[in-house]
Amino acid sequence: MAETGIRNIVILGGGTAGWMTAAALSRALQGSGRTITLIESDEIGTIGVGEATIPTIHWFNQIVGLDEAEFIRETKATYKLGVQFNGWNGEGSVYLHPFGTFGPPGDGVMFLHRLIRARLGGTAAATEDFSLTAQAARAGRFAKPVGDPRSLRSTLGYAYHFDAGLYARYLRRHAEARGVTRIEGKVARVDQNPDNGCITRLVTERGDQVAGDLFIDCSGLRGLLIEQTLGAGFEDWTNWLPCDRAWAAPSPAETRVIPYTRATAAEAGWRWRIPLQHRTGNGYVYSSRFQDDDAARQSLLDALGEEPIAEPRPIRFLPGKRKRSWVKNVVAIGLSSGFLEPLESTSIHLIQSGIAKLLALFPRHGDDPLVAEQFDRVFGQEMLDVRDFLVLHYKMTAGRDEPLWRYCRDMPIPDTLAYRIDQFRASGRLVLSTDELFRDASWFAVMDGQGIRPADYNPMIETMSEADNRRHVEAVRAAIAQALAQLPPLPLPSDMGKA
Repeated sequence: MAETGIRNIVILGGGTAGWMTAAALSRALQGSGRTITLIESDEIGTIGVGEATIPTIHWFNQIVGLDEAEFIRETKATYKLGVQFNGWNGEGSVYLHPFGTFGPPGDGVMFLHRLIRARLGGTAAATEDFSLTAQAARAGRFAKPVGDPRSLRSTLGYAYHFDAGLYARYLRRHAEARGVTRIEGKVARVDQNPDNGCITRLVTERGDQVAGDLFIDCSGLRGLLIEQTLGAGFEDWTNWLPCDRAWAAPSPAETRVIPYTRATAAEAGWRWRIPLQHRTGNGYVYSSRFQDDDAARQSLLDALGEEPIAEPRPIRFLPGKRKRSWVKNVVAIGLSSGFLEPLESTSIHLIQSGIAKLLALFPRHGDDPLVAEQFDRVFGQEMLDVRDFLVLHYKMTAGRDEPLWRYCRDMPIPDTLAYRIDQFRASGRLVLSTDELFRDASWFAVMDGQGIRPADYNPMIETMSEADNRRHVEAVRAAIAQALAQLPPLPLPSDMGKA
């Protein structure tokens, strides 16, 4: 086999994206003889609002080799069973997007059609009654999913809330233990090959020269390499996702930790509340077109109901994605590849997704146009799918009359999303590709929660009579209630991370 052309890998930027990349690459490439160097500056802050995750985080922690109990202790993590949406269909409205699946094990998508059929036949039943994960979240109970496909516990799903800064620090220790070299400093100069434009070295303000064959841009929204140096281009999605700013402020830890993220609709956006072991994360994501910064800051403080333990911090962002995330010998990971607001806690997932695709498409030479094209195709499609899922929340609202929400109800939406909505409304079908991040249960939870009611269901389930279908649905609800009673209480914060 020909000797690889990539010997030196350089990661620009630390934070969550940089150290996740360093930890994953150092584990995957251990023993290969390649060097990994990470350049970061303590003077450059990180956004650091990624304190909520989705269940794909388990995959990443496993490939990096993290022990779950240690991870929970080190990052002050709590369990997360879903996202609760308050007020998205008017004051007082509430629904939960739970992790896991609906119905009994093994029935999957078809159970959703059984539920739709029962409702069309007059059955009045809350969607949450058919999700063991949702019921556990409401009751303050928790158990990890089991591998037995016959058990209702196999339908459970969970992720975490954690301190993103502590997570980066924890991953740094793992990466450095496997040979990653960290260089402190700001990049003052980017050198390029005059013949092909590939980046050859980064030079810091204090004179460190770091040469590389493959560069990973984790420099955040500015995209120092991918955009400022190589001009990848950017697709602006603010016409569909109008929120472009946020205020973030921590408050004291909750005495009773609630195992889900709370996303509360507000006058010009929405507020998050994320419980950790040592504090509570709070923020207000809003549109600068519909509210000025001072009013938004005050809105967050008024909603807290208590004094924050630090001054609110402003965050500015532009929703959208790079037109290309891999240009020449530079791959953008994290915010340098684009930004999708944290409504469904996808920021950390998109970091690990970029890393996974880099590992799967790891090139022999840093500048490989075919590899870069495939990376951009698959990662770009994932960004589009997540974008549509987020836009769904904004478009399908009722009961709110503030200017932002009127704009969202009236705005044209991507054809891909309009098609999904039309299909679900007409037949209850969820039109998804095999590679999409959010699966049937997630799309159903949000479409149902936002008030979209199907007019029909898949006729394949008519092998069962309407009366039998109704009895089956009621039996599932009873079985979930019985399984819930057997789940243990959620651990107290002081007990989190115990082996």
